[in-house]
Amino acid sequence: MKILFLNGPNLNLLGTREPEVYGRLTLADIEAEVRQRASQLKVEVDFRQTNQEGELVNWIQEAKGKFQAIVINAAAYTHTSVALRDTISAVGVPTIEIHLSNIHAREEFRHKSLIAPVCKGQICGFGAKSYILGLEAAIYVNA
Repeated sequence: MKILFLNGPNLNLLGTREPEVYGRLTLADIEAEVRQRASQLKVEVDFRQTNQEGELVNWIQEAKGKFQAIVINAAAYTHTSVALRDTISAVGVPTIEIHLSNIHAREEFRHKSLIAPVCKGQICGFGAKSYILGLEAAIYVNA
């Protein structure tokens, strides 16, 4: 099984960006933890990060036929991108939405996810462990 992890804008700043909200681990630290767990579960993972919406759209489109699931932290695009929503829906690869923080306990504008209705599920509020839970959920939806 192959799982694609997609990370949106500003996640390259993890570890230094608002550590009281997002934690002190870098995206590379989180990736290493996920790779270790993926190895235990005998699945392959591919990690990518971009600050550009169109690149995320392209990667989602390219996932069809190559990956059995997508785990996405679309960051701010979660709340604004109809393009991501439409692409997830069109491609049909089971997708898990994840967030480090609990988006429902933050600012009002973060409460609405445009991609949640086309994802298999949403995991938020568990810090870096949201990625491990996303990995396990991606395996579960393919069981």
